[in-house]
Amino acid sequence: MTVIQVNIMLIEDEEFDARRVKNTLKLSKYDLRVLSSFSNGKKALEELTKNPDTYDVIIMDYQIAGGLMGEKLITEIKKVNPVVQILVITKMTIQQTNFDFADSLMKAGAFWFCTKYPADIEDIIYQPTDFILGIINAYTKKKLEVEKLRSDRKLDNNIQSTLEKKRIIGNSEAIEKLKSRIRKYSQTDANIMIYGESGTGKELIATNIHYLSKRKYDKFITLNCASIPNELIESELFGFEKGSFTGAGEKRAGYFEQADGGTLFLDEIGDFPLSAQAKLLRVLQEGEIDKIGRQKAHKVNVRVIAATNKDLKEMVQNGTFREDLYYRLNVLQINVEPLKEHLEDIPILIDHFIAQFSTKMGSLPPFIKPSTMEKLMNYKWHGNVRELQNVVQRMLLIADEKIDDGILEEALTASVSRKIENKKVFNFNEHAILSLRDMEKELRREYITFVKKMCKTDTEVAAKLGLAPSNLYRTCKELGLK
Repeated sequence: MTVIQVNIMLIEDEEFDARRVKNTLKLSKYDLRVLSSFSNGKKALEELTKNPDTYDVIIMDYQIAGGLMGEKLITEIKKVNPVVQILVITKMTIQQTNFDFADSLMKAGAFWFCTKYPADIEDIIYQPTDFILGIINAYTKKKLEVEKLRSDRKLDNNIQSTLEKKRIIGNSEAIEKLKSRIRKYSQTDANIMIYGESGTGKELIATNIHYLSKRKYDKFITLNCASIPNELIESELFGFEKGSFTGAGEKRAGYFEQADGGTLFLDEIGDFPLSAQAKLLRVLQEGEIDKIGRQKAHKVNVRVIAATNKDLKEMVQNGTFREDLYYRLNVLQINVEPLKEHLEDIPILIDHFIAQFSTKMGSLPPFIKPSTMEKLMNYKWHGNVRELQNVVQRMLLIADEKIDDGILEEALTASVSRKIENKKVFNFNEHAILSLRDMEKELRREYITFVKKMCKTDTEVAAKLGLAPSNLYRTCKELGLK
């Protein structure tokens, strides 16, 4: 059996009662040690301040000498050490049914209290078994709170590490305003809509909001609405029970259930299918999900942050996005400025990306020629910060000790926005007329290639093109793209 050793401070100004407490502790099979005893509340608090981690449990008289007593003394003790547990012994009540008195002690921070009566029991405290069990339970609670504090510190360290890796870079007026909005909105629990062009860092913003919020210890789940085929969106969001449909070999938690207590980030919400919007609205209104194969609704507590580069108001007017869902998602709004609106942040962003990639590559950061930096400042960043990041990475892979105009030009040749900027869709030639079918095939090949360059997966490509993944595969094979 594990030996339990409880270190106790006794605060009692009557020698008679102090002796009764110590005698009662001797009856226990546990090692209950009174390390120090005080007859004055202020003196006891001074000792605890000097040695805050020495004591597990404090046993104190409610009415103690020295002017500091009762709930005030309990409160001050808890300020010094929030995890130390306090048991109050008192003559204030004979009956254990004085709930108002007990409630005031618990609110102040006491763990438990007991009466000193009847006073004619000279050797021990009344009901010694309950008294000893109260001490053991208090010690156990203290150990649990200490473990929780350690766990929270580890989580806090991980959260701070995540925030450092995901910090918003820049000091322009636009970025400072964005940071301020993030800090403010993170302290609320309302749903948020983030508007911005592709590559402006909408997911980065959502991540910062989550890890600065009270939900930071729970999960942050991301879903790209454009990457899931329409026929799977319901099962992905809400989950399903085993045997609820063909192929459901085991039950599965959907994104809402996985994010319970935390935050769900719905990226590309403008691509969310109209057929499933009513069920998403129900979750936001009622806090309940209808899991496929389960008759009873399942309660969830999820904060939703959505993002899009589309005009949802226009989609509402066109009937492709529900108006009621729009207002449920758009409680708070963040508009992310494109990179062209805060060009002064480009040098800071470049320094950040160079330091980041150089560390990963194990190389020294190269020098950038002033003329090259000027070209970087004047370039039209259609792909915003994401494109800038990719260009910097390519320049580092090409360069040795310095980055000049030639290296920049080479790095830019792979940029999608450069191709869009310089490209004519077709050069028609009167001496080489194609059939309409061949022209359509050429256009499809070129357009699918263009969309592929902007997407991470074929599933995302299929979603953007409005095709089933199997149809996209067949089409690419026919066009010679596989």
